[in-house]
Amino acid sequence: MIEIALLAFAVLILLLTLGVPLPYCFGAALMVMTVIGEATMRGMMVWGFSQLTNPVLLAIPLFVFAGTLMSVSGIAGSLLKFVNVFVGRIRGGLGAVAAVSCAIIGAISGSGLTGIAAIGPLLIPEMERKGYPRAYSTALIANASILGLLIPPSVTMIVYGWVTDTSILASFLATLGPGLLIMFNFCLVNMFMSRRFDLELDAPLPFDRLMREAGRRTGHALPALMMPIIILGGIYGGIMTPTEAAAVAVIYALPVGFLIYRGLNWRTLLESGKESATAVGAILIMILFSLMLSQIYVMESIPQALVDLIFRITDDKFVLLLLVNLLLFFIGMIVNDITAIILTAPLLLPLMEALGVSSVQFAAIMGVNTAMGGVTPPYASILYLGSRIGKVRFTEVVKPAMTLILFGYIPVVVLVSAWPDLSEFLPGLFGY
Repeated sequence: MIEIALLAFAVLILLLTLGVPLPYCFGAALMVMTVIGEATMRGMMVWGFSQLTNPVLLAIPLFVFAGTLMSVSGIAGSLLKFVNVFVGRIRGGLGAVAAVSCAIIGAISGSGLTGIAAIGPLLIPEMERKGYPRAYSTALIANASILGLLIPPSVTMIVYGWVTDTSILASFLATLGPGLLIMFNFCLVNMFMSRRFDLELDAPLPFDRLMREAGRRTGHALPALMMPIIILGGIYGGIMTPTEAAAVAVIYALPVGFLIYRGLNWRTLLESGKESATAVGAILIMILFSLMLSQIYVMESIPQALVDLIFRITDDKFVLLLLVNLLLFFIGMIVNDITAIILTAPLLLPLMEALGVSSVQFAAIMGVNTAMGGVTPPYASILYLGSRIGKVRFTEVVKPAMTLILFGYIPVVVLVSAWPDLSEFLPGLFGY
């Protein structure tokens, strides 16, 4: 059966490499397992659809819709102006504004696409006007946009908690520390990179004018700032489940977008609904097929066979963690984050537990690696989106993006693998 599983996996990788749409790739691998193997398609379809009725999955379309509403409602713009008043007059401050703004938006939408979609059109032209190269600005905002996958609430951590039977709240908290650390790294790297640019800096304001301007922008951004406070406070205060918080995010975004920031109207609301429904439909079809394939692997004891095979090669914990990180990095380069988690988490979790790595720490390891895949070619979906929004060639964006990955992501990958407390401290503090 292992030979059939390897054949199915080879078919999956081949079709992914050829650029076949993701649901068809998983469907083809599933057909290999059912036609040649012993699993029945009918039984797996019944099981797969029963899994999709889980209320936890309802949080995904709701958070996607909330993130789309943020992009058009004016919420993102108000947050950008709020952050800019504090650091926008420091050399390299505008780049830090990009990283911090994407982190705040990630704490609202749970998506890696919202940051570049909402912040990119506003900030990339402004950064270019101030002296930043357009390709660098695009790469910075695209990389920082990934923070939406790490700073809770995160759609990928909802999926991870669901497929591994790990507490979703613990998974949220596991990636919070690494996400904030990556944000800090981006700000630090940007400060060094900005020394090479001929930047135009705004004249510093007198303290009294700065305070008045800060107060004015804080008041304007207050409805937007209340959004993460309500969502995260409700989740961690035990008032709301993640699914209920996602619904509250949508309900809150509607009046704020219509009545306060006035970016929403009936036309943009319908367009946002259509865009969200299309994205969610593709995600759920992909989840169905990849979940069925993963379940067949589990039923055939493929994870245990994989654990036994790897331990025959080496039993050194750090060597194995290095191999797992390289594997997740490679998979993240060819598929999106949700697909990578559904495909690999059930297979690799038994190995991690055998090494003494908890499911909470593994959530952070998977979260950082799969997020990094979103800006690493050849998949690099968020980097491609960023190049379209920034109106620059993809080849121009790759070099600064790789610099940010090398100094922003890689150190956190090492830390989160070698230092369990980075991911386990906050969940432990909340009793998980």
